[in-house]
Amino acid sequence: MARPNDIDEKACSVLEAASAVFLAHGFSAATTDMIQSQAGVSKATVYARYPNKEALFLAVIEHQCQLFDAQLQAIKPTPGDVQGTLETLGRAYLEVVLSPKALALFRVVVAEAPRFPQIGRTFYTSGPKVIHAQIRAALERAAEAGELDLSVVGREGATSMFLGMLRHEVQLECLTQPDANPSDAQRDMWTHLAVSTLLRAYGTRP
Repeated sequence: MARPNDIDEKACSVLEAASAVFLAHGFSAATTDMIQSQAGVSKATVYARYPNKEALFLAVIEHQCQLFDAQLQAIKPTPGDVQGTLETLGRAYLEVVLSPKALALFRVVVAEAPRFPQIGRTFYTSGPKVIHAQIRAALERAAEAGELDLSVVGREGATSMFLGMLRHEVQLECLTQPDANPSDAQRDMWTHLAVSTLLRAYGTRP
C-alpha cells in the first residue's frame, strides 16, 4: 500500500493496520487493541498519532479514497477519441466501486454515518465527490472539443447520469451479496452500454 503524503513510518503502519481491521470488522467491532496488535506498535503510539478511534477511521477513509481517486487520475484522455477515453474511465470507475475494499468501506460508512455524521461527510467529500469531479472534467473536455453537446442536460447532469448508468444495480447487488463477482466481460459490457448510451444521446458525431 502506498504511503500517504506527510506521514511517518509508524503512523503509516497504524493506518494500514487500521484499514485492514476496520474493513474486516466494521467501526463498532474494531478496537484499538486489534489495530495496535496488527500494526506491531504500542497503544501509546496509536494514540500519539490519532487521539481516538473516530479520528483514526476518518484518516482511513481519506487514505482509501486517495488510493481510489488516484486510479482515475492516472488515466489520460486520448484527444479525438471520446469513446475510447470514456470507456477507459468507465471501466476504471467500475473497478474502483466494485473492488472489495471500496465495497467494505461503503458498508461501514453507511452503517456508522447516522451516529457519526462526520464519517459520512468525509467519505463523500474525499471519494464520490472527487471522482464525480474527475469524470465531469473528462466530459467538459469532450464538450469543449465539440465531441459532446451537453447544452440540454448540463455537464453536472451528464456526469451524474453517466456514473449512474455505470454502476446501476450491480453496485447494490455487490453491496448486499458479498459473494457476487461480476466477470470482466460483464464489466466491459456495462461500460460499453453506458458510453454508447451517452454518445447516442449527446454525441455530436455519427
